Amino acid sequence: MTQSTPQPVASITPHRLHAAAKPPASAQSSEAELVEQIGQLKAQLRQNQAMASLGELTSTATHEFNNVLMTIINYARLGIRNRDDASRDKALSKILEASERAARITSTILAQARNRSDSMEPTDLVALVKDTMVLLEREMNKYRVSVCTEFAEDTVKAMAAGNQIQRVLLNLLINARQAIGEAGQMFVIVRNSDDPAFVEVVVRDSGCGIPAETLPQIFEPFFSTKSGPDDSGKGGTGLGLSACKEIVDAHKGKIRVESSVGVGTAFTIRLPKAPC
Repeated sequence: MTQSTPQPVASITPHRLHAAAKPPASAQSSEAELVEQIGQLKAQLRQNQAMASLGELTSTATHEFNNVLMTIINYARLGIRNRDDASRDKALSKILEASERAARITSTILAQARNRSDSMEPTDLVALVKDTMVLLEREMNKYRVSVCTEFAEDTVKAMAAGNQIQRVLLNLLINARQAIGEAGQMFVIVRNSDDPAFVEVVVRDSGCGIPAETLPQIFEPFFSTKSGPDDSGKGGTGLGLSACKEIVDAHKGKIRVESSVGVGTAFTIRLPKAPC
């Protein structure tokens, strides 16, 4: 009987194991391309989020300014039609009131235009909140939303890009108003944090609240609890809170949410405190 000659067995070395486990060059290339594409999509999403926020800010400011102009026009016509002193005094008073409001809106828009830099600098959060709320005065009045503010006595400054944080504030204020619907309360608080390295802004509403099972998803892109824009044309894209979180994260801050169905929702923005 003929015996077969044993074949030499190749030694298994760490180098051979690494070579066997290493994906082919084509697979590595495909993976690199996929990573690059994901990076490009994320950058595009960030750009879309920024443009959506800017568009909402511009739309809100334009709408508010148009309402002021209509008030001025209507009371000017009233003053022309009625020649008695009482009617003219009322018309002039309303025109002056509307003009002062127009000046505040213009001041807010100009401040936003000047502060287009993304550089971090000491930013007065109380002033920023007040400027942002100017843009929503009429909307709050229209829906009978009472806004209560609580500001720290000393100046509260964060290291922030003011234009970016204003977009976050505008988004949270609009969301709170929409959650309330009509005839509710909103609280806006600016304070020093328990952690001395941070300052905080809180936006709390007395709205419908967010179900517990939904809370973990609200900062995800394109997730929305709304079926679409409301009657003011705002909301429904699912980009708002995702963009807010990304902006706050870029500031090395945090945004958190607490909510109870039927009670309301509170968003807290925590930002690094500016050095004294």
